[in-house]
Amino acid sequence: MWDERFDSDDYLYGTEPNDFLREQVGLIGEPPQRVLCLADGEGRNGVYLAGLGHRVLSVDASAVGLGKAARLAEREGVALETLHADLTQHTFDAEAFDAVVSIFCHVPEAGRPHLHRQVVRTLKPGGVLILEAYTPAQVPRDTGGPDTPDRTPTAAELEAAYADFEILASREIDRTVIEGRGHTGLGAVVQFIARKRR
Repeated sequence: MWDERFDSDDYLYGTEPNDFLREQVGLIGEPPQRVLCLADGEGRNGVYLAGLGHRVLSVDASAVGLGKAARLAEREGVALETLHADLTQHTFDAEAFDAVVSIFCHVPEAGRPHLHRQVVRTLKPGGVLILEAYTPAQVPRDTGGPDTPDRTPTAAELEAAYADFEILASREIDRTVIEGRGHTGLGAVVQFIARKRR
């Protein structure tokens, strides 16, 4: 599905980084930090972080998307490592990353506990998770995001999954999301930031 969606000359969600990530990027720390970008698609957020001087691994289930991410990185003159993987099954190295960035990463409900455990595993002590996703309230809207609630997390789910972390922010809000032709208006989102305890 995602290979088909990304198989065009333009970038489905544009080439600019997500607004929430841009607002919170200082929490990652001074570059270069090792950053994992989950479901990074065509690379807009990973390339942004690499442009700041971070060492970024962008992971996605779409090889087509990652190919476009590599081309965007080359165009911007930055180094970007990519990995083609299924986030509901992939195992990441322990304590490998200073930050995990999860922007509109929507995997099926059955696969999310595994992904949450991997985030806990791969973050270094003191590392930060920065996440924005659509909530179930987004599903009936036509402004982007999954068409079934099965793929949308809630703040309560995230708070439970990362209960051992220091939760810095956890809120469900409506905000305007304009990102390429894929996100086109008012969205129901969860914004979540948590730091792994040292």
